[in-house]
Amino acid sequence: MNDINKYSGKVRIESDLIGSKEIPVEALYGVQSQRGFENFHISGRLMNDYPNFIKGMSLTKKGAAKANYLQGKLSEEMYKAIVQACDEIYEGKHHEFFCSDMIQGGAGTTVNMNANEVIANRVLEILGYEHGQYEYCSPNDHINLSQSTNDAYPTAFHFGLYLENKVLIKALNALIASFDRKSEEFAHIIKMGRTQLQDAVPMTLGQTFNAFSIGLKKEVKNLEFAAEELLSVNMGATAIGTGICSEPGYSKLCVESLKEITGWNVRLAEDLVEATTDSSVLVGYSAILKRIALRITKICNDLRLMGSGPRCGIHELFLPERQPGSSIMPGKVNPVIPEVVNQVCYKVIGNDLCVTLAAENAQLELNVMEPVLVYSLFESIQLLTNGFDTLRTLCIDGIKADIDNCERQVKNSIGIVTALNPVIGYKNSTKIAKEAMETEKGVYELVLEHDILDKKDLDTILKPENMVEPVKLDIKPKH
Repeated sequence: MNDINKYSGKVRIESDLIGSKEIPVEALYGVQSQRGFENFHISGRLMNDYPNFIKGMSLTKKGAAKANYLQGKLSEEMYKAIVQACDEIYEGKHHEFFCSDMIQGGAGTTVNMNANEVIANRVLEILGYEHGQYEYCSPNDHINLSQSTNDAYPTAFHFGLYLENKVLIKALNALIASFDRKSEEFAHIIKMGRTQLQDAVPMTLGQTFNAFSIGLKKEVKNLEFAAEELLSVNMGATAIGTGICSEPGYSKLCVESLKEITGWNVRLAEDLVEATTDSSVLVGYSAILKRIALRITKICNDLRLMGSGPRCGIHELFLPERQPGSSIMPGKVNPVIPEVVNQVCYKVIGNDLCVTLAAENAQLELNVMEPVLVYSLFESIQLLTNGFDTLRTLCIDGIKADIDNCERQVKNSIGIVTALNPVIGYKNSTKIAKEAMETEKGVYELVLEHDILDKKDLDTILKPENMVEPVKLDIKPKH
């Protein structure tokens, strides 16, 4: 994390409320960051594992600096240097100094001070001073001016999640497109539909994949709606929503600045006291991620069932073979890609519970549990994004249909008697179905044997295109 060996070994001394600490002279972080690094060895996932979180912080600090400049609280030279530092961070520079563990005590203070110190020390470099010469640019008095962790931190992770959501939607749309291609490819392949794992009625394999696609398209809209809610921010709330330590008009100026900087529909929360303690927007976003996880795990379960076999299962699909499936059973190949994506979904569903509990544990004017809530959301988005890409490239794109087996199962199924029900009636259909089960004869064979329909009419009813969508047939039974 903070391997001293990557530095020269020279140190500077910084002090805070607790005392003094040695900081590598090259480091852009400072004493409060260092304390957080030392105190919180928890998740093993650092802020710089989620670059969009850091970008969200850079946007937040840039917007605050502009508002402070417009109110005459920052000199033009200081303002321009802060903007330059924030722009560099947004472009991906200096991220190695954002080493805060994603799970931490202090309601995000370590993350906020990590950003304040990195920006301050970069500003000092730009202005020609040494790291740690905070009398010229202070992490607290200049970078955190008119702010608190309690408004800067949530605004930053709202923006970070908004950026992550764009990546997630791109991956989800690519997966949807893959399902759409398979829906077209399999549009004319007849197969048995199943309910309660029992034979039901015929359908096309294309209809199955189209249903996968349609369900996920709904979730794209839900993600877009939930992400827009993230753009409501509490900047100017400072400590608890009262705006203490900021000047009149700062909130409005800051939000207008953020809107101009990002080009997004950033808006000020209706009530800053309420917004500073409430995490409902994040609970709602997490719920959408859980919904998507439930859809995806259902799809993966279906793929594993439809690919089961190869000789003693359903085997309507050839899933791409990715690796040998057993250390003892020769020739066995497992559906490892749907399996791993199933596990991704379980983790996302579990993270949703964590988000719920963290949101529920807000007390009075602040939710100090935000760090684990934020970590859970960033992790879920990253897991789903990787899961979508893995499922698409290593499974869906390479799926082939076992056409012969699909047709064979339809012809051998008792379920096709349902297609005859509107013509020959439920009583006759039940009789044929029961006899087919008892004698192992086919439905087709028994209908002709009992002279219920002639062959021409039977063939018409049982045409694939007449069994997979509503049709009107002018056919009557012989008796």
